[in-house]
Amino acid sequence: MMNLSSTMKAYGCRYCVSPLKQLLHTTNHHLRFRPRSPSLFSSSFNNLKLPNFNLLLTSNSLFFTMEHLWGRSGMNTNKKMVEHLQQYGVISSEKVARVMETIDRALFVPDRTPAYADCPQEIGYNATISAPHMHATCLQLLEEKLQPGMHALDVGSGTGYLTACFAMMVGPQGRAIGVEHIPELVASSINNIEKSAAAPLLKKGSLSMHVGDGREGWPECAPYDAIHVGAAAPEMPQALLDQLKPGGRMVIPVGNIFQDLKVVDKNPDGSISIRSESSVRYVPLTSRDAQLQS
Repeated sequence: MMNLSSTMKAYGCRYCVSPLKQLLHTTNHHLRFRPRSPSLFSSSFNNLKLPNFNLLLTSNSLFFTMEHLWGRSGMNTNKKMVEHLQQYGVISSEKVARVMETIDRALFVPDRTPAYADCPQEIGYNATISAPHMHATCLQLLEEKLQPGMHALDVGSGTGYLTACFAMMVGPQGRAIGVEHIPELVASSINNIEKSAAAPLLKKGSLSMHVGDGREGWPECAPYDAIHVGAAAPEMPQALLDQLKPGGRMVIPVGNIFQDLKVVDKNPDGSISIRSESSVRYVPLTSRDAQLQS
């Protein structure tokens, strides 16, 4: 049986990992719960129903704990999803809550999937859209660098959800750039954004999606106040450090077998300060061919 510790782990990686590796390595992001009602939290744990082993071998199997705690059946609106994230202490920022309410996650997941459950969804090409709590975590870590007029880069933009959130936060005078190396995902992300509240920003050009190798960033619009990376680099990518503005911040998982979600701040003098936010498990920041063959 899986060990259900007080510090829960939930999936937030953008790319799919082998189910066997998921089982062997507990391959997920830390999520720190701060429930308002301890009795409710204890009751939720006592009522968990563990899946059978066959279910554990499905791509999202390790996240059944989150789905039970957050209630898939009751999570039927974007607003309720955000309220749950607030209730459990994942979202503390009013601005992040407002943006996540404005950008409807259902527009960015495949049809007939539980858009508001706190678990990832497969989007094809061995990729996923991360769980809502991971989006909220990254938005809060970068919030100070996502002020109106600032520039933000989303490496591995997938369906475009987080890039759209960035665009709403930096506004029409800012720039939000999504970079994704799967052309089909870039095309679908543009379609998704066109249906969302961020559509005017896409039309204006302050939000744009590009096909490219995210490991090289997007130098045309650099430097960036905020950079988000959705896969683990074996070491800090120099190209992304170079494109980070003095005073800017990057959130990136770094490591091989053992990984940490790093918060990288470039000081005004150009020096770099790095701290670890939590232990995580992502698949590698890699090439398009390697991703498609995984």
